[in-house]
Amino acid sequence: MSQQLIQAIAQRDNRTLSRLAGKYHPAPERPEQGVVNTEAERLVDALFRQLKQVFPAANATSLRTEADEAAAKQQWIIAFAENGITRREQLAAGMKRARASLSPFWPSPGQFIDWCREGEFEQAGLPAVAELLAMVRTYCARRGLYASPTDYPWQNAAHYWLVTGLYSGMRLNGWTEKELAEQAKAELLNMARRIASGETIPDPVPMIEQPRPRPVSRERGLEIIARLRRDILKKPRKNV
Repeated sequence: MSQQLIQAIAQRDNRTLSRLAGKYHPAPERPEQGVVNTEAERLVDALFRQLKQVFPAANATSLRTEADEAAAKQQWIIAFAENGITRREQLAAGMKRARASLSPFWPSPGQFIDWCREGEFEQAGLPAVAELLAMVRTYCARRGLYASPTDYPWQNAAHYWLVTGLYSGMRLNGWTEKELAEQAKAELLNMARRIASGETIPDPVPMIEQPRPRPVSRERGLEIIARLRRDILKKPRKNV
């Protein structure tokens, strides 16, 4: 991605982004201003050429005409800006998953961005959203087999904080499946950024176990009741 485009996205420079996105918007009344940044255009064109090879049905569906393709490129640039897709590594990760897709149809910008993010998660040693949700469900089913969350067989510290955080939030807020998935994506993004910044994720911290009341036997219960009755009978009664 060109340096100008990367800086514009990072700095939220709406004027520059508008110019870069606008080069794909048909403007027949001023055709001489159709191209603003040829390097950014070549980058997006190259990405679309790769995607059209992977998704050949696009030529007969969503990208039938030059106008369709120009409008699509405009939306993709805007979507990248809004979702922080600013590095070549992210685009490469997205293309890797695009090539693994079983669908012959053109992905939406949101789908491609999800693929880019999954690449970030993989590089950080984190699961994909669907994998994290499966981990949460497994933890819900098996947590009772362990004395505490720290005794659960976690693969790494990041998994502990992700799963237990989502489990607690789900119990506290009663999230739906859709809400849980949205929270999982947000937590993964945050964790991936922490790891990418060089932060060391802390190990699981054992919680202070609260003392549990011990059940008493029937005989012991009867003894306690009898003692309470004796104590009550020993108390002097007040004259009415």
